[in-house]
Amino acid sequence: MALALAALAASAFLTGVVRRLALAVGFVDQPGGRKTHAAPTALGGGVVIFWVTAAPLALAALAGVAWQEQAPAWVGATVAEHLPGLARRAGALGILLGAAGILHVMGLIDDRHRLGPKVKLAVQFGVAFLIAGPGGMRFTFFIPSELLATALTVLWIVVIINAFNFLDNMDGLSAGVAAICGAILLSAAAGSGQIFVSAFVALFLGALLGFLIFNFAPARIFMGDAGSLVVGLFIAVATIQTTYYQQAQPSSRFFSAFMPLVALAVPLYDFVSVTLIRLAQGASPFVGDQQHFSHRLVRRGMSTRQAVLTIYLATAGTGLGATFLNDLPAFGAVLVLLQALLIVLIIAILEQPVRTTLLTSEPGGNQPASGACPARPHHDTDEPESSSLP
Repeated sequence: MALALAALAASAFLTGVVRRLALAVGFVDQPGGRKTHAAPTALGGGVVIFWVTAAPLALAALAGVAWQEQAPAWVGATVAEHLPGLARRAGALGILLGAAGILHVMGLIDDRHRLGPKVKLAVQFGVAFLIAGPGGMRFTFFIPSELLATALTVLWIVVIINAFNFLDNMDGLSAGVAAICGAILLSAAAGSGQIFVSAFVALFLGALLGFLIFNFAPARIFMGDAGSLVVGLFIAVATIQTTYYQQAQPSSRFFSAFMPLVALAVPLYDFVSVTLIRLAQGASPFVGDQQHFSHRLVRRGMSTRQAVLTIYLATAGTGLGATFLNDLPAFGAVLVLLQALLIVLIIAILEQPVRTTLLTSEPGGNQPASGACPARPHHDTDEPESSSLP
């Protein structure tokens, strides 16, 4: 908790500083096209999210390597006893931070000068392979083949990176959903006694919440691809590194492995539904539009804030159920999975276009006229979606 609060305070302060600097140097997202914000809005929020999370982790890894044999007295006994563990994980942590740094720099370049989707997708797959291969961070749930586990992990990382980049289309949406998912994963890691994973997620959660103060509608700063790509990567790695079944009942151990899918059901639904809609329309899934879950809710008459809060609640609804998978017997675990599916189906129904019957008074009586319910105008300041799978 202390780590998260410290990260939140640092993130909130630095976001304000970065916003002023971005406006001063012209690092802004211009309105126009499919964007709906009315005025140039500062970019650079991703810089804060990345560094508030990465810098403490890098310093901790260096401290672990330097002081694993003998820590200075001022470090304290509690911290000193974990330094050897940090030293053992320094290599994997270095690969993770290096991979995140690559995505961060690519995102900064893309925020300024648009890169092609093929380039970005290739970099994402390369980064995912570094993490799952040399980094050794891969799924092991009932997968006997290391090669298969690595391939599935690489695919998972790329999907989650793009899922959160897809969500970065409306004020506060990607950061808020990531914060909710992060809180769910933090509870699972802490419950399993995973100190290092808990510290990583706590730092990340605090960084997101501090940024969200400035990013919630109406947003005063956007995270850009420099942030959304890193957010997706950190969430993906947190799902991979968290232990879900350590204390699980034997009968529900299999179901506990589904916690990441349940916790991330809403972002994954948006990713899959938007991709299928574009393909059904004969459009390229690489070209961004306004057919996201959030946009479809706004066209039903919701304001930007209402749409974002609806998605927050749906994410929390599936995520809270996921926290119980570790403790429930098989029957209870099935009910949680069913609950998550029902929430997603409710979302799918609610976001469908509305058709109404309008009654008009005529001299000869009322005559119905059917037509689509018109979309209510909105003034959200959504961020441009520019992932490799937008």
